[in-house]
Amino acid sequence: MPVAEPQAVRELLTRYAALRIAQSERERPAVRRELADVTRQLCATTGTADVHEAVARADLLLTAAVPGGAGVHGEGAARSLPADRPGAAAAAGPSGRVRRNPGRP
Repeated sequence: MPVAEPQAVRELLTRYAALRIAQSERERPAVRRELADVTRQLCATTGTADVHEAVARADLLLTAAVPGGAGVHGEGAARSLPADRPGAAAAAGPSGRVRRNPGRP
């Protein structure tokens, strides 16, 4: 499988995240359709069948593209992403690990 361009992967991840946020704030059919389309594109681009795997693979692709290999989420972040469910509040700390309550250090 050909390796995707980092910029294309970055743009898909950005669109995916923005649409997830928009959908969680207010469900709309148009956003749902666009999110499904971006999810399919992200899976196809990364050669995966699952969006969680696609996000993890995209992070690895971007990590490989960055000098020093720090990636966009920090080392190990792809493996520690929260479950894809509404209301899952989480934030990645400086170590790249997910904190369930981002309001506290």
